[in-house]
Amino acid sequence: MELARVTAKGQATIPKRIREAAHIREGDMLAFDLDSNNRITIKRIDSSVDVELSALQETLTEWNSPQDEEAWRDL
Repeated sequence: MELARVTAKGQATIPKRIREAAHIREGDMLAFDLDSNNRITIKRIDSSVDVELSALQETLTEWNSPQDEEAWRDL
C-alpha cells in the first residue's frame, strides 16, 4: 500500500510505483469512482476513449444528479 497526502487544493501525488505500474503519464485522463463503502477506484482512461468522453461529457448532465445515482442503484 502506498500513501499520499491531499493538499489544500484537493490534489494528491500518485506514487511513482503506482504510476509506472498503471502506465499513467502526464496529461492522462483518470476516472474516479466511489462505492457505497467509500472505497475510491481510479482508472486510467485510454486516449481514444478520452476523446469520445470529452465530446460526450457536456451532453450527459441531464441524469447526473445524486438522486439519479440513487435511483439507478435501486434498479
